[in-house]
Amino acid sequence: MKHTDEELGVPVSFKIRERLKAAGKRFHANDNISAYLDAGDDARLIEEVAHKMQTVLESLVIDTESDHNTQETARRVAKMFLTEVFRGRYVAQPSVTEFPNVEHLNELMIVGPIMVRSACSHHLCPIIGKVWVGVMPNEHSNLIGLSKYARLIDWVMSRPQIQEEAVSQVADLLMEKLQPDGLAVVMEADHFCMVWRGVKDTDSKMINSVMRGSFLKDPNLRREFLSLLSNRKP
Repeated sequence: MKHTDEELGVPVSFKIRERLKAAGKRFHANDNISAYLDAGDDARLIEEVAHKMQTVLESLVIDTESDHNTQETARRVAKMFLTEVFRGRYVAQPSVTEFPNVEHLNELMIVGPIMVRSACSHHLCPIIGKVWVGVMPNEHSNLIGLSKYARLIDWVMSRPQIQEEAVSQVADLLMEKLQPDGLAVVMEADHFCMVWRGVKDTDSKMINSVMRGSFLKDPNLRREFLSLLSNRKP
């Protein structure tokens, strides 16, 4: 009699990892692995993570049986990880309609600030910040709606990662979608791994940028973009 993986107790995470390895695909914390999830795997992952999170709480010597505040914490945390804060790993890229540049726009456009939320892959502490995007289109560029910038950026940011790599991923995605002459991305964020732990510094922020195409080659364009940002920041 042939038994299913579920009957044999094979964790769904193991099956997903095996699919990724067979395909030669990386599955780092900030990678999207949605193409390797079968129907229903997301729900099974929640159950698996909830079970393992329960053992974490027990190892922290938290009495989840008599403590009414933590009786459902393991499942709440598992659901939060899979469907909210790390959602960008497990769902496909948002559908975005691209429009041709009919009017042949070729002037600097700036979008932002866009509020972003992520998590540091070192301690899984929150990263809360804002992103600005500068676009230098050409007559062949694609255009997308303002809300679509926020959706695409949220999809990238909703993964455990470091800010430097996140901004680079955002730039790669928008360059692919828009095909502009140039693209600039600036992010400013608070890192709670410095607020909750370590030096517990509540004032330090991290600001970094990625410049592509004409923003990288033309110092005047780069200067104009950064100047406009500086004037708009409170």
